[in-house]
Amino acid sequence: MSGYKVGKLSKKNIYVNVPGSKSITNRALMIAALGKGVSHISGIQKSDDSGHFIDCLIKLGFSVEDKGDTVVIEGNDGMIPNKKAQIYTGSAGTAARFLTAMLAMSDGEYRIDAAEQMQNRPMKDLISALESCGAVFEFHNKPYSLPFTVKGMGNFGYGKELCFDINIDKSSQYLSALMMAAPMTHKRIVIRLTGNRKAKSYVVITEKVMKEFGTDIIHEKEDEYIIEAGASYTGCRYHCEPDVSAACYFYAMAAACGISAVVYGVHSDSMQGDIKFLDVLSDMGCMIEETDEGICVTGPEKLKGIAVNMSDFSDQALTLSAIAPFTDTGVTITGVGHIRNQESDRIMSMYNELGRMGIKCTAHDDGITIEPGMPKPAEIQTYNDHRVAMSYAVTGLNAEGIVINDPGCCSKTFPDYFKVLDELCK
Repeated sequence: MSGYKVGKLSKKNIYVNVPGSKSITNRALMIAALGKGVSHISGIQKSDDSGHFIDCLIKLGFSVEDKGDTVVIEGNDGMIPNKKAQIYTGSAGTAARFLTAMLAMSDGEYRIDAAEQMQNRPMKDLISALESCGAVFEFHNKPYSLPFTVKGMGNFGYGKELCFDINIDKSSQYLSALMMAAPMTHKRIVIRLTGNRKAKSYVVITEKVMKEFGTDIIHEKEDEYIIEAGASYTGCRYHCEPDVSAACYFYAMAAACGISAVVYGVHSDSMQGDIKFLDVLSDMGCMIEETDEGICVTGPEKLKGIAVNMSDFSDQALTLSAIAPFTDTGVTITGVGHIRNQESDRIMSMYNELGRMGIKCTAHDDGITIEPGMPKPAEIQTYNDHRVAMSYAVTGLNAEGIVINDPGCCSKTFPDYFKVLDELCK
């Protein structure tokens, strides 16, 4: 598929299924592999990111069986079966960062490689923290970047403590990685945050998944995370929630087009931080209703403008930018400076592609201001960033002549996104 010309929605009420949460899927996969016994993980996201994660676990020697909607993993009680291996994480930040911590806390030696996109994303703060506790890294291209070889610290034994000081301003995945891998050491682990970032919605997901597999996090201070010596995971049956990040594109469609949208299985008690996007839509004039099937969003005749700090649900910055032109007074997004270091520089992606559609914008260090206006026909460049492709397809549903180049990049998290869109436009 070279380019996707966005059509018009043919329905006033849409009902869709979305894949399982990527964030929950890859956390559950890692924790299950480190657990005791067998885990059955259902509702997983079938995407490039989860596929790379599963492939890495197999190359590390874990028994992983794919049974359609369910993956069965035989845990190895905190040990990695193969003491030497080469793995490839693709462009998956969760796989690259989570597995880096896992391998660094092992007693083996491993080479980790990744797609060019992931090679250019930040890793230094995580690697530095792991080096401080005994892991050894050899960089094959440029310092503190993939690809590299890591020799695990392998210093096991009860009764001792390891302390990690970590700055998560560029990614909260660093903290999640250390937390999940901590039981491998059998030591008391203390993780102290040194930066300024307070957005931790994904860290909350990590804590909840760890708890489901039997390990609690202790908070003696606000920015301190403790895992006690002897903590371990126990295999279980675990179901992944639908991906709220994916659901938000359909909620945005309802907002932009003045229709109703229900995403099956997404409810207000979701553990995912992106559920906060619904509060934004409510403030913009949408009606939000909890139903047995899932949350229903109904768009107004005209969306209200808004200024919002999205630091704790920044994956939806692009989604909000996609419907910003249809508001009465425009949109200002703040608190998202860290998204410059994701699959693309997402602030510049918003600025460039909205500008390509004739929408006036002002980019800031930590966000963007978007003025209202009718988007003009344009070919959207996606920068191999799945969220750029999916977001501006939403814009195209309420504007003429929007073409999404390289729509296949959505395979990273939602391979069938444009097939679903086709069905809604029939």
